[in-house]
Amino acid sequence: MEHIIAGSHSFLPVANVKKPGVLLATALLLASCSSAPPRSLITPLPAVAKQPLPAPSQQKAPELVRGVWLATVSRLDWPPVTSVNASSTAMRINQQQKALSDKLDKLKSLGINTVFFQVKPDGTALWPSKILPWSDMLTGNIGEDPGYDPLQFMLDEAHKRGMKVHAWFNPYRVSVNTKPTTVAELNRTLSLHPASVFVLRRDWIRTAGDRFVLDPGIPEARDWITSIVAEVVARYPVDGVQFDDYFYTESPGSSLNDSQTFMQYGQGFASKADWRRHNTQQLIEQVSRTIKQLKPNVEFGVSPAGVWRNLSHDPAGSDTRGAAAYDEAYADTRRWVQQGLLDYIAPQLYWPFSRDAARYDVLAKWWANVVKPTNTRLYIGVALYKVGEPSKNEPDWTINGGVPELKKQLDLNESMPQINGTILFRENYLNQPQTQQAVSYLRSRWGS
Repeated sequence: MEHIIAGSHSFLPVANVKKPGVLLATALLLASCSSAPPRSLITPLPAVAKQPLPAPSQQKAPELVRGVWLATVSRLDWPPVTSVNASSTAMRINQQQKALSDKLDKLKSLGINTVFFQVKPDGTALWPSKILPWSDMLTGNIGEDPGYDPLQFMLDEAHKRGMKVHAWFNPYRVSVNTKPTTVAELNRTLSLHPASVFVLRRDWIRTAGDRFVLDPGIPEARDWITSIVAEVVARYPVDGVQFDDYFYTESPGSSLNDSQTFMQYGQGFASKADWRRHNTQQLIEQVSRTIKQLKPNVEFGVSPAGVWRNLSHDPAGSDTRGAAAYDEAYADTRRWVQQGLLDYIAPQLYWPFSRDAARYDVLAKWWANVVKPTNTRLYIGVALYKVGEPSKNEPDWTINGGVPELKKQLDLNESMPQINGTILFRENYLNQPQTQQAVSYLRSRWGS
């Protein structure tokens, strides 16, 4: 999602992994060997991956979601950059916790009831994980204990205010760049417990979009991601889990080289594209089943690119001309809704009504029709980051501070029974000068 500012079968069976305690023990048996390098740090979750999903709950969400994404990658929304250079650990902790509490107070005053908190921005964690090293976003150094548990702090503070928290994971990203300094920092984690997957499983790492990423075609890598989600769901009272739109993340000049992986695992598929979509499907299936086995009441959702497929490529697609999740990220997002794998889907509809190539209303109505015969809830991702920003192609965002466009989008969302909420991308734009008219409008519309 951050780029807008700008998606298994080779394991031994384990019988009847049904109890949360057993699953947690299975998921957490990672990174426990001191010998380097270990043969494998992965304890797969096959029984979970093969269990049928429980029947979806008929109970609808008690209230419309009024949400916001709170990004930690590159410290976009939190923690404050200045806190990392604080003169003492105590001062850094105080600055970070106060900043988060202040943000939650403001969100509460605006009527926000759900925060989508990025707990895994890359190959690091914002909780004391047995699988991932600590995030350098907190201290400036990968693997350095920040002296508190940010995820637990967020949950305590949000729940105290009557707000829900969904743990937002970027599944495959390992780093935000491939600079020599980044490589050196990742390599330095080898002596840590846990070390970075970059050094423990270098054979899983690829370069794509000028970032280090995991190869989604490797079954053990998908199991590893699933175990990370299991760790959080088992240990924390999160209200939900969300994956963003980063599945296969290539750029024209930096494509993912998975030719060897395709040769190894792609037999029987008509094309590499079909195989890639199968890999993404496998991840979604096993994560969905893992969450439901651990805690059936924890929601699982995905926030994909707004266009599934264009009508020109598929008669079931939307009347748009945008980059499509199915073809670009190899994510068949519509299918996940139809199969009941998701509790909710939150497509990123980051365009105004007047953007002919991807009209907001066209896409919102298309998604409403997709979820209509299912039990999957629909939340719409809205482009707060564009509000008040001059744009040749989308001038509506600056007319009267962007309020008329925002009002039209919220009016449409709230007029359609299939749309169960709105999520703003992203939190720090609520604090920018160009959005203040829109913020005042949100407060008057949503605030208490």
